Amino acid sequence: MQLPLVAFGPSSLVRASPLAFSLLRWAGAAYIVWLGLRLLLSSSATVTADNIEVLRPFAAREGMIANLSNPWPLMFMVAFLPQFVEPNRGSVTFQLVLLGATQKITGVLVLGTYALASGAIGAWIIRHPRQKLWQQRLAGCFIIGLGVRMVIGGGTTH
Repeated sequence: MQLPLVAFGPSSLVRASPLAFSLLRWAGAAYIVWLGLRLLLSSSATVTADNIEVLRPFAAREGMIANLSNPWPLMFMVAFLPQFVEPNRGSVTFQLVLLGATQKITGVLVLGTYALASGAIGAWIIRHPRQKLWQQRLAGCFIIGLGVRMVIGGGTTH
């Protein structure tokens, strides 16, 4: 999702504006903390083997929102990818898209492997309600910690 923003320029507006960067960072942190609190305070009955298929699209949507509201991957791409662009070798936009797509495909392969592994572990957790409750609580604490870290360790864009 960040690739078009890097290749076509709107990300530079966020990078150039400390206010826009801070607003995006705070919104992302608030959303992540909210997700963590939902997990931390939910009962183990929230997710069952019967309703897991219904919840998958919601998990994908929440992951996309969290990803888009996190300015750090965008800033990484803005800082990292242009180092490998050579203007005398053709379209800068095309080079950025190609480099960004390569980075994203690599990410999909690595994170896809994690997703498959976590799916197998998740299937086991769903069959064991007591472990499921503790997994939700632990995940909620980690997610809240990430949201807090996003604000406390946020730094600046300059």
